Amino acid sequence: MKPTLEAMRSCLDGAIPAVVATCARDGTPNVAYASQVHYVDAEHVALSYQFFSKTRENVLAHPYAQVQVIEPGSFRHFRLKLHYMRTETGGPLFEYMKAQLAGIAAQTRMDKVFMLRGADIYRVLDIESVDSHLPPAPLPSDALLSLRRTLELLGDATDLSDLADRALAALTPGFGIRHALLLMQDETGDTLYTLGSLGYPDSGIGAEVKIGEGLIGVAARERIPIRINYRTGDYTYQAAMRATNATEPRIPLPLLANPHSRIAVPLIHGGRSVGVLYAESEQDAFFSHADEDALVVYAHHLAALVAQAACESDDTEPAHIEPAARPSGAPLAVRYFAADHSVFIDNDYLIKGVAGSILWTLLNEHASNGRRDFCNRELRRDPRLPLPDFGDNLETRLILLQRRLAERCPTIALEKTGRGRFRLNVGRPLQLSA
Repeated sequence: MKPTLEAMRSCLDGAIPAVVATCARDGTPNVAYASQVHYVDAEHVALSYQFFSKTRENVLAHPYAQVQVIEPGSFRHFRLKLHYMRTETGGPLFEYMKAQLAGIAAQTRMDKVFMLRGADIYRVLDIESVDSHLPPAPLPSDALLSLRRTLELLGDATDLSDLADRALAALTPGFGIRHALLLMQDETGDTLYTLGSLGYPDSGIGAEVKIGEGLIGVAARERIPIRINYRTGDYTYQAAMRATNATEPRIPLPLLANPHSRIAVPLIHGGRSVGVLYAESEQDAFFSHADEDALVVYAHHLAALVAQAACESDDTEPAHIEPAARPSGAPLAVRYFAADHSVFIDNDYLIKGVAGSILWTLLNEHASNGRRDFCNRELRRDPRLPLPDFGDNLETRLILLQRRLAERCPTIALEKTGRGRFRLNVGRPLQLSA
């Protein structure tokens, strides 16, 4: 039986360099190593175009090539006959290959040399098994079974907060993933913020990633999964952090110091980006093609559940107004900066943006009349909040604020009291300043 591209996807991960053979118009042959042979679909592959080499010169003059790839584990060789079709210099495929090439480049200490200029698309004319007498590599773990188990572990989440926790916790028994982040896209469409994390000493709740920044941001911008199975110095966030104004408050992402495998999968629902599921490992080649496929399905299912939970109707009755007893103790200094809606408590940064604006509004209401019961509906209509319509982001912002307070300032807490209803608990007198 003829081998198929689908059955050979492990050969196209870049673990073992491929060899490309071309010939000039006069028939002179040329053989070179390829940094990357990327699976596009059942009939096409893409080769990375990094500089104007003899290979590219030959292909432009005579659009045929032969590529030899090797299956990791079994070391079986396959020979692909290709026909060059076009070069893409932007878009999802280009960004995917750019991210993967960064991992290969860093591993070989050629970060500055391996700069992707384009993705050359080839049609596969034929596939030949060079040494078919060799046994195939051991079958990978059953990703479909992993997906089934993970979906079952999601269970019946009671609300969006519970769903976020279950979605991350299910990754360990399902896929063996021990480090992961769940990030949601904010209402501006420019930023992702961390709603939940798995396996890190610091949770990183509230940490932000700009769309297009690093592996996570690129996956969100292009709406494609990106998988890197090697150590890489590119597509990290350290440079971006250093480039950020040092005076700007920022919560760091709680990433592994030296990840060998990483994957970022966008959460898409109804054609709209909801967020990104990110996972990483200290093992090389931890995420297979099959894992990527399964995690994409999982992310789509999770995005639908997030959208459903976030849009759940609120209780129709108004929030019960019950003045709180006046707290005692040393005053809690809360400072608010309107420029970015950032809130500092006792000179320590807490939160900014939408969540910061909400907290400031709640604290002022509480300080003026002792009120502590609120509902989502009134926040959406509150003219004091200089914000656009929250849409389905309000619930996630409240969860973010609740979790950030629990970590950094347990003296102030948000307690859910019903659908779209919550209570503000303050344990010390407030000293508000703006």
